[in-house]
Amino acid sequence: MKFSISTAVVAALAASAATPCLAQQPATPEQRLERLERQLNQMQRQVFPRGRPADTAGFAMEPAATQSSVAALNQRLDSIERQMTDIVRLSEENGQRLRTIETDAARARSDQEQRMATIEQRISQAAATAEPITPQPSTTRPSPRPPTARPATTRPATTTATPAGGATELAGAVTDPGEEAYTEGFKLWEAGNYDQAMTSLRAFTSAYPKHRRVSYANNLVGRALLDSGQARAAAEALLANYRSNPRGERAADSLYYLGQALMQLGQPGQACKVYSELDAVYGAKVRADLKQLVQAAQAKAQCS
Repeated sequence: MKFSISTAVVAALAASAATPCLAQQPATPEQRLERLERQLNQMQRQVFPRGRPADTAGFAMEPAATQSSVAALNQRLDSIERQMTDIVRLSEENGQRLRTIETDAARARSDQEQRMATIEQRISQAAATAEPITPQPSTTRPSPRPPTARPATTRPATTTATPAGGATELAGAVTDPGEEAYTEGFKLWEAGNYDQAMTSLRAFTSAYPKHRRVSYANNLVGRALLDSGQARAAAEALLANYRSNPRGERAADSLYYLGQALMQLGQPGQACKVYSELDAVYGAKVRADLKQLVQAAQAKAQCS
């Protein structure tokens, strides 16, 4: 019995000595992981007393971005930036082109309106100046011209009508001073010296107002004005020759050339009225060559 007690005492001492040794042994990794999990759970309970949020809490489960994916993303961003730069550049160029087109269109519109206004003004001026010279049937008859006495030695001059029907070529000896004065003006007109011809012809009509060549001279003055490009002045002179002496030998010619002057002024309607009056007043008395010219002129003016 004594032995048993001693043995028990020895065993107890050995057990008490062995216990501290076991407590001082290092913890295994599993134990350390379990301890960390317990501590983490305790911390989470303190931070989130109502429970852990759904997917916003904890660690992300998605894999981290790789270098290749970052490089690809940078390339796409660079491409997008280049495209945006090109779009902005093209937009600015198109805007500049549009502004240039608008400026050119406005300038062209302004020029066109100015030109149209100028043309309309010229047409109005031509119409205003030509309307007063519209021929009207003459209601007065000229007084009969007394026969002019000629010297016994005077030989009649032979005349030949030109294709235009307005001028004559004189042949043979002429002793009439009026005839000589008219012939001088005619030769100047025939040579194209229109200013000198008009001066000579007007001097003739002033010196010999009753001469038979006055109708010729006034007609040639109108033709000289027409040939020198003075259509309005020519129309006035030709109309005056017709009205002052409708029975003159070149009154019908003056009406024809009056129509030509009106055509140059851009008034074919007025010209047709002149040709109609020529037919109505003179009819069958019109020379054949002049009648052909009038018919051609009516066709050109599209007279109905």
